[in-house]
Amino acid sequence: MFSRSLQFDPAHPAWADLPTQPAVFALFAADPNAEPYISRTPNLRNRLRRLLDPRPDQSKRLRLAQSVTRIEYALTGSEFEAWLLLYAASLSAFGDRARKRLHLRNPVLLRMSMENPYPRVYVTNRVTKRANEHLFGPWPSRVAAENFLEAMLNLFLLRRCVEELDPDPAFPGCVYSEMKKCLAPCFKGCTDARYAEESAAVHAFLATHGQSLITGVTRLRDEASTALDFERAAELHARLAKVESAAALMPPAVHSLDHLNGLIIQPSAEPEHVALFLLANGVLAGPVPYSVAGMRLHNEQSGSSSLFAQPVALSPVPLDEAGAPAVKLAARDELESRLDEALTALQERIRENQSSTQQTADHLSLFARWYYRPQAKRIGEVCFTQPDGDLPKRAILRAISRVFRQNSIT
Repeated sequence: MFSRSLQFDPAHPAWADLPTQPAVFALFAADPNAEPYISRTPNLRNRLRRLLDPRPDQSKRLRLAQSVTRIEYALTGSEFEAWLLLYAASLSAFGDRARKRLHLRNPVLLRMSMENPYPRVYVTNRVTKRANEHLFGPWPSRVAAENFLEAMLNLFLLRRCVEELDPDPAFPGCVYSEMKKCLAPCFKGCTDARYAEESAAVHAFLATHGQSLITGVTRLRDEASTALDFERAAELHARLAKVESAAALMPPAVHSLDHLNGLIIQPSAEPEHVALFLLANGVLAGPVPYSVAGMRLHNEQSGSSSLFAQPVALSPVPLDEAGAPAVKLAARDELESRLDEALTALQERIRENQSSTQQTADHLSLFARWYYRPQAKRIGEVCFTQPDGDLPKRAILRAISRVFRQNSIT
């Protein structure tokens, strides 16, 4: 189950063989049909001593020493890595019960029902692979998703009703059609082509984090200003403020699941390394270690934008007999080559892992659990893909430098 295994003898426990580092571990009994005990800990040796070597005066303590015959564990460099390993091990050992044991809930998403003749947008917790292009998330909470949805719908004329529509000119409509906030396809208040056009505009707003509408309104405002139509320009400026306010409610992590791709950088249990995790269409893979050997660690406070400018050393740089640095610095091409190798390994893991819809939902839940923590408590960084679908390698290298430097300082 884990990379390291140790036979346990209650008469002669080898506590010295266990590290004092954070880890995810499993305790196995002699009975192969017995379920293992799986957990995570910030100090493996101390945790196992509490479980397997209780003091005589603690009679109520759970005594596992006589039942356990094998210990398996994997060292972890971050809480994110620990949760992902714990989920994979729990899923292997307990199946569907793993979600309940880890208190995982389906992620909060916005879905646009483009398969419907009259699409609408609504909040959902259901992940459906055939609708990945029209599912947008994950959101930090249902309240956050609903607040954004309300602000966005106020910019458009999309329907808000939940019924399956059968347009009938005799239908009286609803309050939104009376307030001119809906095109009212329910009583053929618009043509099907006009409603499809509005639906496409809403989908583009979601897919571009509002930039599709911001760009259009900005252009119209500037044209009105150039034409000296200042009243029209003022109206468009007020609308632009509303659009930007609504777009600001959409977190950077919210994408359609077909485009929810990025690289997560975390501290590693291996010295001189960071751990890389790939996020591909909402599915997580990793960790793959990335060596920082030879990387100059930039100083964020210097104001430099170059990875190699204004380096800061965490410790004195050793010199050889001639007085030259004994540590060979890596060129940018070498650092990018290492990154390409790590990405190739992560992509191969994604291809090998045929994740189910439920596992995709669980990975989204784990990602949201980490990403939406308060900034001061969130360890590590994530770099999302650019609009062209490529990962920003220079930004990733800078993030690797920051994560490693911060972890080394702490």
